[in-house]
Amino acid sequence: MNDSFFKKIESKTGVPMEEVFALANALQHADFKDERQVRKIIQNVGMLANKQVPQHLEDELVNSLVSSGKPLNIADITKMLGR
Repeated sequence: MNDSFFKKIESKTGVPMEEVFALANALQHADFKDERQVRKIIQNVGMLANKQVPQHLEDELVNSLVSSGKPLNIADITKMLGR
């Protein structure tokens, strides 16, 4: 993809593409049975979405994801955060 496409995404979201790519890479290689990894991913998505994730919601998300063990994508987690 060309740079102008990424620049448009950055200007609309306010999120540098390097951070989006890093998160996508983390999602691709994450072990969704590892609570620490899942918790870190949720925190990163919250930070990128500029959304505070209350501790109780983070705990619920972590428990749900770890128990299912299914990989997620950014859209799934963002939807869970109510964004």
